[in-house]
Amino acid sequence: MSDWTSLWYVWLILLTVFLLLLCGISASCIKFCCRKKRLPVETFPRHPCDLTAIGIDSDSTAHSTVT
Repeated sequence: MSDWTSLWYVWLILLTVFLLLLCGISASCIKFCCRKKRLPVETFPRHPCDLTAIGIDSDSTAHSTVT
């Protein structure tokens, strides 16, 4: 049976996994802190718009042409 301390590649893999996990947690914390400090920005600026509605009677010529 091999001794665990002599398996250097196992320790290298564990260290790599630990560093990746640490980097992921750090990046998440930094992203969360930066998002909290930034002011909310509207993606689409609101512009006033005009809406025109035209009423059509059943007796009008436009209604009979449309139908």
